[in-house]
Amino acid sequence: MATLEDPIEIGGTTIPNRLYRAPLLECAGNGPDAVDTLIDDLEPAAASGVGLLCQGATIVRGDGGCAAPGMTRVHDPEFVSRLSRLTDRIHDHGGRIFLQLEHGGLRSMETWHAEYRREHPDLEQLAVSEPPWQLQSLDRLGFLEYDPHVLTTAEVYDLAADFGRSAEYAVDAGYDGIHLSGANMGIVQQFLSPFYNRRDDEFGGSPEARLEFLALVHDEIRERACNVPLMTKVPAETPAPPAPVVRRKLSLEDGVEIARRLERIGYDAVVPVQTSVVWDMSIVRGEYPERAWTNEQLREDYDAAFGGATRRRLVAAANRVQSLQYDFDSAWNAEFCRRVRERVSIPVLAEGGIRERGAMYRLLGSGAESGDDGLEQPACDMVGMARPFYAEPRLGARLLESDSGGESARVLCESCNNCTVPQVTGAPGICRTPDVLRKRGELEREGAYERT
Repeated sequence: MATLEDPIEIGGTTIPNRLYRAPLLECAGNGPDAVDTLIDDLEPAAASGVGLLCQGATIVRGDGGCAAPGMTRVHDPEFVSRLSRLTDRIHDHGGRIFLQLEHGGLRSMETWHAEYRREHPDLEQLAVSEPPWQLQSLDRLGFLEYDPHVLTTAEVYDLAADFGRSAEYAVDAGYDGIHLSGANMGIVQQFLSPFYNRRDDEFGGSPEARLEFLALVHDEIRERACNVPLMTKVPAETPAPPAPVVRRKLSLEDGVEIARRLERIGYDAVVPVQTSVVWDMSIVRGEYPERAWTNEQLREDYDAAFGGATRRRLVAAANRVQSLQYDFDSAWNAEFCRRVRERVSIPVLAEGGIRERGAMYRLLGSGAESGDDGLEQPACDMVGMARPFYAEPRLGARLLESDSGGESARVLCESCNNCTVPQVTGAPGICRTPDVLRKRGELEREGAYERT
């Protein structure tokens, strides 16, 4: 049974402990300050002792595909080479860093961001198949705008090659591994999901065929970046609306089977997550972000993103309803992770609602902190968090120090989501909750974020 402090290997690379920073939006873009922004965002976690940092989703093409403003593109080898300054800084602290690769497909800004559509009128969304009728209905009602380009078979191969090239550039820049964004409605999930994938070529028509894109991406990365550790998120679409609204979706057992097949393909680790077929609060469960929506300084930017005040109010109302629908559950992916871990021999990483040191030990199956001999089988091999690092950039120092609150040590993040909604405007991902910031200041003055 592992403890949080134990090292682990992923694809032959040793990670110094079992705590990781899950992918977050850094909103760094590709401008002259991009590398400095990424260093400012990521280095504090490494300095606090976090074993693995997963840089937030980066786009493998130069045009389109961004799900939110300010995402970094990694199609240009000259730009990616400059990221060696970032990887060097992480390595200086003894940490490891994986780069997450992504393309938004139908979730891209050219679908939902009104101002971006006006500025890029010629951009189409890449699509696995024609959008499902549910999304076409939202198009007809004016909430979204679809002008999809359904990928031909040859274009699917081209897209996989882009993933491979970006992985090659990343390895050359010192990244220790590649993490595919296989969920949260990105194009990888769109290939895997029967909700989106109605293809009749080798990439659709059966669960096995829907997995072929990930097999092809694996082969491209192996050809171009050799044995770099490779992992991906694995979706189960259990929070999706029930039938008859959504009939075709990935069940929990479907997700377990995908993980099993990915191990056979050659993936080195998996991150099972329960996510809807659309972008909603099943991904970031928690409170309705009242403070973010009523921030007058962001109102103009919200209107630009959503297409006016009326649409802004409608999106905020939908956000409120979803906050009631998706309750915050501690470690909400734990059972999915446990079921996957029972069926695979590669490392399983858990994230989503993990907030206490004691819960981390229980997920890892260790009774060292609780003294409980009746623990269930381990749910995972590593535990990760995302939003709590907005609240406490040096969080690792508190969680990895055995005398810093023991099992009861808990993150400050209140899962209020006031950090996430402003990102639709391109605002940085930071904690904006006064009580949390005050408590962080107190802990800083007490030296809680200093490693011993």
